[in-house]
Amino acid sequence: MWIAVGVVVVVAAHLLPALCRSRGWRLRMVGAVLWIACMAATCYGHAVFFVMAQKHAGELRAAAVPAVVTHGRGLAEIAADRADTVARLARVTERRCGDRCATVRIERATLTARLDALGVEAVEARRAETAQDSAAAARAAAMADPVTGALTAFGLPVAHADLIAGLAFAAVLEGVACFAWLLALRPAEVAGIAATPVTQGSHAVPVTAVTDSSNAVAPVESPETESPDDVTRVREAVAAGTLRATVTEIRKFLGCSQTKAADIRKQVAPT
Repeated sequence: MWIAVGVVVVVAAHLLPALCRSRGWRLRMVGAVLWIACMAATCYGHAVFFVMAQKHAGELRAAAVPAVVTHGRGLAEIAADRADTVARLARVTERRCGDRCATVRIERATLTARLDALGVEAVEARRAETAQDSAAAARAAAMADPVTGALTAFGLPVAHADLIAGLAFAAVLEGVACFAWLLALRPAEVAGIAATPVTQGSHAVPVTAVTDSSNAVAPVESPETESPDDVTRVREAVAAGTLRATVTEIRKFLGCSQTKAADIRKQVAPT
């Protein structure tokens, strides 16, 4: 259902400007409001798709970063163990040995060695944490899009930069589609086809129409006829692209009647 709605919205966003171009201003206003709404919905849908695609690509890049696995205790546990060892060593140092001096010395040496071992373990734990931080930073850098990441130099967050880039790309894409349909559905061609008279396989002589301003029928023997020069002029103007082959345009071009323009249109139409 969502896909069907999206297809309808995209088609409406593409065709509304071309279809409303030849209508009245009231219909054009309604069409403009609907077109803006359709464009907003379409651009939002495209932006969501682009952002999700960038996120998926970032996850793939981040998965390629090697993970750092540590085996051992953390710095907090090492620090607690070291504090306990230092306290025991201090008590042994202050103890009066008497006849147990050898035992005290052994315990003191053991605690001192224990402190050295804890120091080495703490160094290794710090190194492992540094490696983990580096891997996390590399993974975060891989997650960010390399192109939209440049927009963060202007103070934009990464998420906002991705959204703005997606909306801009969608607007350009849909704008090109709308302009292409606007050029494809030109009303000039439609008007030219509508004004073309229906030709039939008959050789009957055209009769001059009766106008509303007079009840008299125009005499047949003195109709307004076209000259070869007028037909040639119209044909050359149409070929040059300066005149459209419609009855209205031919009548304005020659300054003749509607009947004469229709007869010339019949002769020019096959060409």
